[in-house]
Amino acid sequence: MDLLRILLAILLPPLGVFLQVGLGGQFWINILLTLLGYIPGIVHAVWIIARR
Repeated sequence: MDLLRILLAILLPPLGVFLQVGLGGQFWINILLTLLGYIPGIVHAVWIIARR
């Protein structure tokens, strides 16, 4: 399941974070990072998925 989340995080970072943590603070941070730059959003999403 983590492999699917990581693939989704690469394609659409907030979706990968949402599937991992729901609508918590990390989700909104990832939305902000993705809006500021696509790569920071991906890095943050993969980090969140790998951490848990």
